[in-house]
Amino acid sequence: MQLSTIFIAALATKKVECFTVPSPRAMAIAVPSVYNSNAPLLESCKRSHRISNRNQSDTKLYASTETNEIGGEKIQKRKMPKVLMNIYVNYITKLWRQTDPIEREKIAALQALSAVKNVKSIMEGQEYVDIAHVNDGETIDDVDERVAARDELLESCNKMISCLEKSKLEAPAIEIIEAEATEEKKEITKKEKKKSRSVLFGATMGAVVAGWVFSGNFIFTTLFTLMTALGQLEYYRMVMRTGVYPARRISVLGACSMFLTALFFPNLHQICLPAFATYAMIWFLTMRRSVATIAEIATTFTGMFYLGYIPSFWVRIRLLGASEPTRLAPILGPILEAMGEKATNLPDFLPKAVHSPITAGAIFIFWTWISIAFSDVGAYFGGRKYGKTKLGVIAPAAGEASPNKTVEGFLSGTLFAAAFSTAGAWVMKWPWPFLTGPIHGMFLAFLGLVGDLTASMLKRSSGLKDFGDLLPEHGGIMDRVDSFVFTAPYSWLVISFIIPYLKARQSLPIP
Repeated sequence: MQLSTIFIAALATKKVECFTVPSPRAMAIAVPSVYNSNAPLLESCKRSHRISNRNQSDTKLYASTETNEIGGEKIQKRKMPKVLMNIYVNYITKLWRQTDPIEREKIAALQALSAVKNVKSIMEGQEYVDIAHVNDGETIDDVDERVAARDELLESCNKMISCLEKSKLEAPAIEIIEAEATEEKKEITKKEKKKSRSVLFGATMGAVVAGWVFSGNFIFTTLFTLMTALGQLEYYRMVMRTGVYPARRISVLGACSMFLTALFFPNLHQICLPAFATYAMIWFLTMRRSVATIAEIATTFTGMFYLGYIPSFWVRIRLLGASEPTRLAPILGPILEAMGEKATNLPDFLPKAVHSPITAGAIFIFWTWISIAFSDVGAYFGGRKYGKTKLGVIAPAAGEASPNKTVEGFLSGTLFAAAFSTAGAWVMKWPWPFLTGPIHGMFLAFLGLVGDLTASMLKRSSGLKDFGDLLPEHGGIMDRVDSFVFTAPYSWLVISFIIPYLKARQSLPIP
């Protein structure tokens, strides 16, 4: 599944490639070659260490199907979780550094230098500002006064430019990293044309979803919280490019707390957003030296709502208790019993809801995510083969946000989502599965498209193509999970209220 590729992609491949970094602090990193033989994720790790001033000279590659020998030391598959954690720590450290106050100061100084140069250019261009022109009712003294004011302004601009240039302003780290990422993408494109979707990714999607969704409430929520922190920092790094500086720390803390609250105190889940919104406003009023702008307040609230509160409903869905056996219970019964027995053997001090691997919510999430993912895949391939009518014909703003999307692609994605949702409805014994399933799938496809277009609008507004570079050729965390954001509250409504209501009314005939 798209949501968990970065953490368990290593489990979906047999070949492992790794490299050695001969430096005073010797380190070894093993990275799976998931997408192609070029090991783009490996190159991402190299770039992260190069930016952090670690010595990357004399890098050597080694490959093995079972173990990897690095500097005489064997790296076994059991160490892969540690390797993936290193990748996560390196990436989140880079994002945090790119959004710290020092980077903000660099960006602000460069923007000030650019603005002063623009003012100077405009005032010097007589075709734009004709200072010497005598307007009706003016005297020569008025013109002389205006010319003197212009000269004084130009002199001030020159002094300011000189001062800023003497400070030897360096490009912010965000600009450097984006430039390097662009160069690496060009190199990859020369060898193989970039694809929006990976066939291998689609093939391993089912196993990935099962591994995560049925890993238990605690692991499920922990992984979601870790990804939320990455998504938040990707979002605020993007916002900073526009010259807006929100309350980053409060927003990240608030968004992560929403997932934990949904797990341990679901009844208090709805209070997290207003509580941290109030905290953010208190911080803006007491800790800022100047009055916060509307954009700063709005982006802070948007980060907590869009990347915290809305997707945290998946955790609430995961907590829903056991229900009647599905139609696949006779086949999967032994496996589920083994997982359930293993869960009951965990320490007694952990609440059962934390480590319960199989719940009605988990089964619902499995089929819902499969439907959303194949909606995305179906829209891509359907659009490539049959797409003729641009989405902008129906919705100009949506078409401008994502010019390549077509109506035929959306219909193809809806068909795929409806098919998988119907299968899920039948397996979960929903009332009238061949009616409720397709309807559910159509809503998922539509809301998934809304999430995709929302992310596209944010990226287009900031001038970025991708939120990040964690997954080369696929972008960052937010580029992979945008379709799963707005589907969360709707899915919670369906499984918590609509399906139980329909089951209570199932004995009545369809009007």
